[in-house]
Amino acid sequence: MQPLENIKVLDLSRVLAAPTGTMLLGDLGAEVIRIEHPEGSDSMREWGPFSNGQSTYYLSANRNKKSITLDLKLESEREKFKKLVKDADIIIENFKTGDMEKLGVHYKELQKVNPSIIHIAVTGFGQTGPLASEPGFDPVIQAMSGLMDITGAIDGEPTRVGVPIVDILTSHYVVIGALAALRQRDLTGKGQFIDLSLFDVQLSSMANVTSAYLNAGYISKRLGNQHNNIAPYQAFKCKDGLIMICAGTDSQFVKLCNMLDRSEWIQDERFKTNVLRKTHENLLADMINEITFTKNREDWLGLLQEYKIPGGQVLTVAEALEHPQTKARNLIGEIEHPTYGNIKFIKNPLQFSELNIDYKNAPPILGEHNEILSELEDDNY
Repeated sequence: MQPLENIKVLDLSRVLAAPTGTMLLGDLGAEVIRIEHPEGSDSMREWGPFSNGQSTYYLSANRNKKSITLDLKLESEREKFKKLVKDADIIIENFKTGDMEKLGVHYKELQKVNPSIIHIAVTGFGQTGPLASEPGFDPVIQAMSGLMDITGAIDGEPTRVGVPIVDILTSHYVVIGALAALRQRDLTGKGQFIDLSLFDVQLSSMANVTSAYLNAGYISKRLGNQHNNIAPYQAFKCKDGLIMICAGTDSQFVKLCNMLDRSEWIQDERFKTNVLRKTHENLLADMINEITFTKNREDWLGLLQEYKIPGGQVLTVAEALEHPQTKARNLIGEIEHPTYGNIKFIKNPLQFSELNIDYKNAPPILGEHNEILSELEDDNY
């Protein structure tokens, strides 16, 4: 039995943040019904590259779902939607603030149909504030949250993270919010509305950077592969590429000195503490680079493991997917779709002792499960 086996989720979302969240709920056993406009409302389906005619971007966020189509601008279609709501547990949507009200299917209206419904609204900036009506896109939020300002080369421009990190983080909060609301409903019998904002998520994910400013007035800088607070804690050059070395404590720095055959650095007044090492970080990095450049990444990796110093090779995506650790963890899965064939994906990272996650449904074609609509009971809600 799956933990969310009896939970029905109506997924009115598109692109990445909310769809990834509903996919994760599907991984845990929820029945996820994806609802789109009959002509398609998710631009992600159009983004390449493609595999057997399907967007690989779309495939990354939509396994373990069914797909139906409804035009919520039509009264008859809204009635069908409300019939679905009557037997649902969770609604997840990422319409612009106010759009659900315009359609007449907002939380207060749906609450009349199902008082225990949980409604999660994912927007760029939330339901309140001066930017509430503005659309939210991952790069925009990265820019506005300060994330880009602390990302990139020291002498370069602010840089976007290489994956849509705000969307990904928000998807996790979709799941956290859904599970918390389900648990509270178990205790109180009441559903609720959850206002989830990409901007809020990213600002809350700035961790030590915002803490440093709020509590010490410290403004973190763009440091490339270096760390704002720790040294040496960055990528170093090898003969055949880069290796990340993270000597986060004084004891680890002592081990690093011994590994590099530079025990004299241990007593060097410039490097005795992390504060001093951070002060002289660039000098120390240059000294380490002179040594690391004499060997290949694999050679240094073996030494780092021997000396028990955190570190790892800077790999390409292809190298990461082919890494023995990836294979040992059995992280790559496959699902067969009857129309477009086999797809590969990265499995859910949760590995339970008493649960096997079931990857039962490949990402659906638009309207693939419209038979659900014909099965709706002709009753009054």
